[in-house]
Amino acid sequence: MSIVIDASVALKWVIDEEDSGAARALLAGEVLSAPDLLFVECANVLWAKARRRQIAGADARAALAAIEATPIRAFPARAHAAAALAMASELDQTAYDCLYLAVAIAERATLVTGDDAFVRAVAAHPVYKSSIAPLAGRSSQR
Repeated sequence: MSIVIDASVALKWVIDEEDSGAARALLAGEVLSAPDLLFVECANVLWAKARRRQIAGADARAALAAIEATPIRAFPARAHAAAALAMASELDQTAYDCLYLAVAIAERATLVTGDDAFVRAVAAHPVYKSSIAPLAGRSSQR
């Protein structure tokens, strides 16, 4: 099964948080994909953490390098922007989050995310609900 991951998942590979174990388990044997926006979103979160002195600047750069070194099929955001906008309007969610969903649907994959609010919004939609799964609890499913 092909899985699309978002920044909430990728960041858990390099920052110990709740469900980091489940995020790291996805690295073992899963085919991972994401829109290329993933790397910019991760860079921004790591910058913000360094700015707030939650992590050192060198650690932020190393974390981003580790994410970039992970085998992820990256899809150009531009190719899915219109679909993301339509989904964002329909779901009342950000186009950023819906971009990941648009890639998952286009690739007949499942979006795995640590964003529980987004999972709830998508799971309530009759068409999109089969294209999303929460990261929480995935390590116990393996």
